Parts: sequence; structure tokens; C-alpha cells
Amino acid sequence: MKSILFKLSFIAFIFLISFEPNVQEFQGQAFYFSKSKMELGRWGARMSEAQKKEVQVRLKNRLEKTYILNFSKDESLFKEEDKLDAISGATDSWGDNFSQGEQYKSLKENKLVQSQEFYGKQFLVKDSLQVIEWKLGKESKQIGQYLCFKATASVPTKELTWYDFSWSDLRRPSPKESDSTVVQPKAPVIKMTEVEAWYTPQIPVSHGPSEYWGLPGLILEVSAGNTTILCSKVVMNPKEKIKIQAPDKGKEISKSEYQKTVQGKMVEMRNNRGRRRN
Repeated sequence: MKSILFKLSFIAFIFLISFEPNVQEFQGQAFYFSKSKMELGRWGARMSEAQKKEVQVRLKNRLEKTYILNFSKDESLFKEEDKLDAISGATDSWGDNFSQGEQYKSLKENKLVQSQEFYGKQFLVKDSLQVIEWKLGKESKQIGQYLCFKATASVPTKELTWYDFSWSDLRRPSPKESDSTVVQPKAPVIKMTEVEAWYTPQIPVSHGPSEYWGLPGLILEVSAGNTTILCSKVVMNPKEKIKIQAPDKGKEISKSEYQKTVQGKMVEMRNNRGRRRN
């Protein structure tokens, strides 16, 4: 009799374990929009207000974007929403070469996989996640239905925009030479960007848009440089299951190797343009 009761108890125990809901198995979608301020530098100082507005309209696709972040407990996929600019009717093929591609993060494996297209060639950038040393603050505010807390960090600018390009990257001074001595070049100054983020512990995942992650709650707003990214809607456990998969097409390359490839191509273009002028 005891043997039968033991077997029945064991079967019941196994049954309960098999059907116990796993609270960690959840998914979500966060919808973001970003807005960047237009920086025209010295060139802009020579433009009229009408010309500035015209440039801003033509660059609307680059200055204002919308994104979707699909996430589970340990994985996320961040991608730009497809959008046709019916207002300006203009294309920004130059900007497309330096736009952020589909980005996959695995927190468990400390892995980033990002799809990047550069002048018709597909790259698959694989690297570790950028470590961000966040400072948690006590300041709070409401974003939609979520209570959010402030966090700040100082991050190397190049780590936030490694897929982008600036002509200043090619203007590095060469060492000066004299008859008797060679002056050693100074160590390059690492440009830093101050980041302000707002995260909600009500959604206990360490994900966020773009390069941002690592806080004790989903990042709903982040400001860095001249760009602000703000979450407009969060959908938890959508009816249709979300597929969170890393992109898998393109030439495998690291972030530093990708930067060298882009800079090499831009040097080639600059030199070719110079030859045509001569």
C-alpha cells in the first residue's frame, strides 16, 4: 500500500513540475522614435533660414526615425521600421550607408550581432557588448504608465556610433620631424558622450534601444549627444509569438575591422575625387 501511495505521489509531483508556469518565459515589444538636432557647423552659418529649413526637410529620414525592440529575458532584436517619406519625397542614399542595421543582443552570451550594408556589400558584425558604467540616480518620472528612474554614464563616442563615419576620423596629425629629433605623437584624445537614460523596474529586463543596455529595467528614454530616443508604446506578451533571431547574412567582421573597412573605402573615394580634379 505504501509503495502505491509513493508512486502516486511521485507521479503527481512530476505532473505539477511539468505544468508549472515559468514566469521568466515572457516576451515584449517596445516602440521607439528618435529625433536628432541638425548640426550644420560652419557651412550652416552661411545659410539663410529658408535654406536651413529646406535641408532639414530633405534630411527628415535621417533626423527622425522609428524603431521596434523585440525582447525576452536574455535576448533582444532592435530594428528600424520601414518608412516611406511622403512629405519630402527625397532619398538619402548617402545616409543609408551609415545607418544602424538590425541589431541582436544576447545578455547571457555577452554577444552583439549586427547586420550592416555598406555600398552594396553586406556585413555581419559580431562582437561583445559594450560595457556601460551606469550611475543610478534617485530622480524619477512617469513615462506613459511606467515609473522610471534616471541613470547616467560617460561612454566613448565611437562606441556609440561605430557604424557611422566622420571625415574628422581621417584628419589625424602626423608626427613632426626635425633634423635631430622626432617628436612622438600624443596619445589620441578619446571623445566621450554623456548619456542620460530613464529605465523602469516594472519591466525587469536589462534591454534598451540601440547600444544601450545593462540597467535593472527596460530603458524607455535615452539622450546622448544631439539625439533623443523615446519609447511610445510597450506591448507585453503579444498574441503572436515573436521570433528573436540574430541576423546571419554577410561577411563576418568585428566592430574595429568594420570601422577600418569603412575608413579605407572613404579614403579611396576621396583620393579618386582628388585625381579627377587634377
